[in-house]
Amino acid sequence: MKIRSLQAHEWTDLAHLIHSSTHKWYQQNLNRDCFPKGQPDACRIFPEIYEALDPGCCLIAEIDGKIAGSCFYHPHDSHFSLGIMNASSEFAGKGVAKRLLAEIINRAEEKPIHLVSSGLNLDSYSLYTRAGFRPTAIYQDMTFPELPQIDSSGTRPAQIADIPAIVQLEEELTGMNRNKYYHHFMENSENIWHGSLSEKNGELTGFLFSVNHPGSALLGPGMMTNDPDALALIGAELKNFTTPPLLLAPANRPELISQLYKLGARNCEIHFSQTLGEAPKTTGVIMPSFMPE
Repeated sequence: MKIRSLQAHEWTDLAHLIHSSTHKWYQQNLNRDCFPKGQPDACRIFPEIYEALDPGCCLIAEIDGKIAGSCFYHPHDSHFSLGIMNASSEFAGKGVAKRLLAEIINRAEEKPIHLVSSGLNLDSYSLYTRAGFRPTAIYQDMTFPELPQIDSSGTRPAQIADIPAIVQLEEELTGMNRNKYYHHFMENSENIWHGSLSEKNGELTGFLFSVNHPGSALLGPGMMTNDPDALALIGAELKNFTTPPLLLAPANRPELISQLYKLGARNCEIHFSQTLGEAPKTTGVIMPSFMPE
């Protein structure tokens, strides 16, 4: 097995691997599609966006000249984030995911590594906990049968000039800094991102971004100081969709969860935030995303 970096000419092949491994698992185990349109080429969004954000940060496991697995990672000043990991069923039992994870842990050196993984995929959960990761938060993957009407008063569209305040709020609520991501969202060269803010007395109290693409329809990332602002921002971002996207609602915010249920939201999966090393000391309402982590 050879571990190496992804090459640009392999993006389509990788998209098909991501689709076949992830989509197949969801259909077999959860009886639903993982990707909104179900088309393999839509999964090119992962190498396209991740390579734009963090060039050269996708590892490939190669066996007999074939892509046997892949994993994205995101280096930040404060931590590493681990992105989507996939392994080909053709090489099941070869330890592909274990080797990829070991390489990323080595590259992170002493920095904490954070990820969000499925609580229903026990193979995935076990992979990380065997490597020393521990759960730090629970998220309910929720969606709506149809788009609800949610009062979004007190919110407005995010602008590039808001980035310093967004970064400051993230540091206050999590101790992390993902400044480059927010610049990418605001520039929106792919025409798939949108963001909203909530304010009180001229001060930022929350933000929520979303991505709307055939390979990824999600709310997040987002952070808010309170539940009412979280609900208002969800309402603001839902207005940018014609079909309901997925959102990760923090299970430790029962009032927000209750309001989402009243609006018709349904659970479709459970995810855990996991950390290797020092966990972030979070406050407020944290809504992660898979695009990007």
